[in-house]
Amino acid sequence: MAPVQVVNVSLPSLPQGWAADKDFKAVGGLSAATQRNVEPVGPHFLAHARRKRQNRTFSEDERIQAEQNVKKTEDEEDMDISEPEDPMMLSREAKDWKGQDHYAVLGLSKHRWRATPEQIRKAHRKKVLRHHPDKKAAMGKSDENDSFFKCIQKATELLLDPTRRRQFDSVDEGAEIDPPSKKAAQKDYFKAWGPVFEAEGRFSNKQPVPQLGNDDSTQEEVETFYNFWYNFDSWRSFEYLDEDIPDDGEGRDQKRHTEKKNANARRKRKQEDNVRLREMLDELMAGDERIKKFRQQARAGKDAKRKAKEDEARRLLEEKERARREEEERKQAAEEAAKAEREKNKKAKEAAKNAAKKNKRVLKGSVKDVNYFAEGEASAAQVDSVLGDVELIMGKIDVDELAALAEKLTLAGKDGAAVKSAWSSEGQRLVGAGKVKEGELKAFA
Repeated sequence: MAPVQVVNVSLPSLPQGWAADKDFKAVGGLSAATQRNVEPVGPHFLAHARRKRQNRTFSEDERIQAEQNVKKTEDEEDMDISEPEDPMMLSREAKDWKGQDHYAVLGLSKHRWRATPEQIRKAHRKKVLRHHPDKKAAMGKSDENDSFFKCIQKATELLLDPTRRRQFDSVDEGAEIDPPSKKAAQKDYFKAWGPVFEAEGRFSNKQPVPQLGNDDSTQEEVETFYNFWYNFDSWRSFEYLDEDIPDDGEGRDQKRHTEKKNANARRKRKQEDNVRLREMLDELMAGDERIKKFRQQARAGKDAKRKAKEDEARRLLEEKERARREEEERKQAAEEAAKAEREKNKKAKEAAKNAAKKNKRVLKGSVKDVNYFAEGEASAAQVDSVLGDVELIMGKIDVDELAALAEKLTLAGKDGAAVKSAWSSEGQRLVGAGKVKEGELKAFA
C-alpha cells in the first residue's frame, strides 16, 4: 500500500462582516437513511470461500488454480496454437538459439511470417504457463532444466523486434515452398504454383503482390504478374546467417575482416536467390498455357495485319499497274491520233501543195493562153514582163487567194480582156494592201 501523504492547505478567510444566519444559503440536503444488507464479495472473498469449501491450504489452492488456468489456456479456440511439441526441440540448449525455429518454439509454425504481434504475445503467454519453472514447481514437477523456457523468451524477444524478425524471416526455411513437380502441376497448374509465389511475395518491398491468377486471367493481369516478378524488388538480406563479430577486445583488423566476409556472403546468397527465383519464373512461364494462348493470338493478329498489309500493297501495285497501262494506252492513243493528224495534215499539205501547183499552172497558163496579152507574136520582153508580174503576184498571195484567183481565171477562159482584168484587179488589191509597191507591177499596172 502506498504511504499516506499529508497536505497542509489553509482555508481562505471569510469575508468581513459575513454571518451564517444571514449569509448562508442551503442548496441541498441529505436524504433519509436507508437500511441495506451488506454481503462480502470480490475475488479475495471468493478465493477464501473456495478454500473453506474445498478445505484447501493456500499452496494447494494455488497449484490447482494454476493447472486449471493452463488447461483453460490450452483449450482456447481464438488461436490455432495447439501443435505438438517436438521432444528434440524441448531438449534444445538455450545457447543454440540462433539455429532454432522461433515460430515452432512458440507454436506458430502454421502462421510464421503472417503471425501478428498480438498472436506472438498470446503464444508466449501460453508457452510460459506451460513451461515456466515456477509453474512447473507449483504443478509438482521437479524438472529444473529451464533451457526451453529460455528458448521461449529468446523467440519472443526476437519476433517482437521488427528488425530482428525480418532478419529471421529472410532465412526462415519453414516458410519456403518448393516448386511443384510436373505431375502435381499437370493436375492444377495454377493451384500448384500459386502458393510458391505467394510465399516468395513476403520478401517484396512493393505490396500488394500480383497474384498468379487462373485460366480466365486477362493478358494485362498475366503481363503485370510476370513483369512484377522479373523485376522483383526484394528486401531479403540474409543478415541472420552472418558470422558473429567478436567483441572480446580483438584487433580492428579481425573485426573488419569478419564484416567484409559477412558482406560477401550476403551478396553471394542474394545472387543465388535471384538466380533461383529467375529459374522458377522461367519454368513457370514455360508451362503457362496462357502465355502460349496470348502468343498465338498475337501471332494470329500479326498474320492478319501482315496479310492486310500484303493485300493493301498488292492492291496499290495493281492500281499502279492499271494506271501505267491506262497511261500507256492513253499515250499510244494520243500518239496514234497525233500520227493520224500528221498524216492528215501531210495529206492536206500535199493536197494544198498540189492544188497550189495546179493553181499556179492555171495562173501561168492563163497568160499563156491569151498570148501574154500580145496582138501577134509575143516578144520576149513582153513574155518576161507578164511572167514577172505573174511570179510577183503569186509570191505575195496565200493558197486561198491563189485558189480564188485561179477560179476567176478559169472562168475568164481565153478571154484576154477578162484575164487581164482579173490579174489587174488582184494587183491593185495587193498594192492597196501594201504587199506590192506602187509601180512595181509592169504588165498589170
